[in-house]
Amino acid sequence: MHMNEFTQQKYYRPYVSPFDPCPPIRVKSYVTPPQLYLGYQPYNLPQYQPQQALYAGTLWPALFSPYNGRYWGREEA
Repeated sequence: MHMNEFTQQKYYRPYVSPFDPCPPIRVKSYVTPPQLYLGYQPYNLPQYQPQQALYAGTLWPALFSPYNGRYWGREEA
């Protein structure tokens, strides 16, 4: 991936100590919110239809950020 490509998902490699008793997590990730890349909200942004906006949680597609957490879709035990 090039440095100038937009993506909300970021990755980094944390320091792994040779003395850590737990198995290391070599690559970690986090999500940045889309408003970080928008600046001022421009006029005439495209808008979702009302029902779709309620489902997405925002009126503007440019501010939509899907949730793909590790607990998504799991039922409580």
